[in-house]
Amino acid sequence: MAIKNYTTKIPIEKTVGEIEIILAKHGAEQILKEYYGDGSVKSVSFIVDIKGNKVPFRLPINLDAWIALVNLAVKDKKLPKRFHNDSSQAARVGWRVIKDWVDAQTALIETQTVKIEQVFLPYAIINIEGQTLYEKFSLTGFKNLQLGNGDDSE
Repeated sequence: MAIKNYTTKIPIEKTVGEIEIILAKHGAEQILKEYYGDGSVKSVSFIVDIKGNKVPFRLPINLDAWIALVNLAVKDKKLPKRFHNDSSQAARVGWRVIKDWVDAQTALIETQTVKIEQVFLPYAIINIEGQTLYEKFSLTGFKNLQLGNGDDSE
């Protein structure tokens, strides 16, 4: 299986700028980038007004996972050997895929079949530490999402 965008040469800054434009067109009032120590983008956060509430969201990149995927593409001879452990290529690929995902999600929002809070809910920042809803549920092993016994009387 080929990784989408695995040969991209588009700079991270251009891709992240495209993400910002998409988000702004779909209601983001504020957009913030967080960086790794080397100056590469770690996450894009944004705020959307939802029924008078300013709701923050954070879209991170899991750079280690993208490095592993690029290394697999090198192993499978789909990328040149020079890309082995190349965090810059991994980040370019990862952000490009994230941009495509954001574009697809906002296309659904445009159809009015979903709302922005539906598609980005796992990325909603839920506390001052910056934890997302997904991260909170992940820490509990998703136990809070288990089906109950059907008794909602409590």
